[in-house]
Amino acid sequence: MASPLRTAWFNDSFMPLAEVRISPLDRAFLFGDAVYEVIPVYAGQAFLLDPHLDRLDRSLQELHIRNPYRRGEWIHIITGLIEQNGGGNLSVYLQVSRGADTGRDHGFPPDGVQPTVFGMVSTMAEPHPDQLGMRAITLPDQRWSRCDIKSTALLANLLARQAARGAGAGEAILLRDGHLTEGSASSVIIVERGALIRRPDGPEVLPGTTTAAVFAAAAKVGVACRDEMISEQRLRQADEIWIAAATRGITPVLELDGRKIGDGRPGPVWRKVAAAFEAMKPHGTTH
Repeated sequence: MASPLRTAWFNDSFMPLAEVRISPLDRAFLFGDAVYEVIPVYAGQAFLLDPHLDRLDRSLQELHIRNPYRRGEWIHIITGLIEQNGGGNLSVYLQVSRGADTGRDHGFPPDGVQPTVFGMVSTMAEPHPDQLGMRAITLPDQRWSRCDIKSTALLANLLARQAARGAGAGEAILLRDGHLTEGSASSVIIVERGALIRRPDGPEVLPGTTTAAVFAAAAKVGVACRDEMISEQRLRQADEIWIAAATRGITPVLELDGRKIGDGRPGPVWRKVAAAFEAMKPHGTTH
């Protein structure tokens, strides 16, 4: 399991992670009134940085939280976290809350309240070639109706992930009104007759930065890509099922609810697109 490294960012300063102290009146603590991003780092270089920062800005706008930094300042913070934690293959976690007020009021605090900004870095291990693929289960999607906002209010996601873990699976794939939405902590792609299909963007799903990069990689190697609603039946009858996430890349689902997908091994379309996606990542000497 990934572990956090020593140096963090907290409210305009780099400092030891162990010294970060956040007020109990912070609205992230009281209400989950905050957003976050997770940015993968390969060979000391942030991957898909602009799409992640675009999504962070969009989430802040949707919750009417002031973005505390300009783009260049965010890049300075992220670069500093990578360098001060030794580079290599990492994940950078960024969280912005509305800030700490003087009490517990559901209404937004005055405009003068400063957002609370926290950043940390964790190690990120590449999967062993013999461990590619996972089991997954399906569950009803019980989350709120604005899943397009990357909010820290993740209790329903945590319960779904724990249910998957209890079933010996690596992910819970969520269904709402008879259709696929996404995973508890991932986007979902299916393969039908050689084409990649994902659910269209909307309030029910988080816009996937990794999924967008996967579609770009697929286009480069001649694999068709479409955005379509995916019924539960289509999901279960898919030739291949993948999950996509910042720290997982694209992982084939080998078994869904106890039933093998295809022959129970990573499929040919996944192998072709995964190679193209891998080629997009920064490469170099890691520390």
